[in-house]
Amino acid sequence: MSEKHMVCTVCPMGCRLTVTCDESGELTVQGNTCKRGERYGRDEYIDPKRTVTTSVYVDGGQMPVVSVRTKTPVSKTSIPQVLEALKGFRAQAPVAVGQVLIANVAGTGADLVATRRIRKVSL
Repeated sequence: MSEKHMVCTVCPMGCRLTVTCDESGELTVQGNTCKRGERYGRDEYIDPKRTVTTSVYVDGGQMPVVSVRTKTPVSKTSIPQVLEALKGFRAQAPVAVGQVLIANVAGTGADLVATRRIRKVSL
């Protein structure tokens, strides 16, 4: 039997969860006050996911970089591949908030979107 302790981040309650996996592979979540907490505990135990946030260079923009994030969370094991896919990537100005800069980044199924507007520099 294995046990993992975590704090749920789905809502502001911050429930302290204990997820237990028995010999047959059945998961039990304790400490949650809602169903979302139970689902979070199961998902976090089986395949934790995170939203990747970073910045990428912009060519021809009023600023040299733009902040970006994955539109949906990706598996923690995929984060190095996502970051590797961004090496050398350069967005082209103008950039709009929510604009998809890389669709299905690193084969994760998540799009990389801009979180800031960057205007094009006029010469």
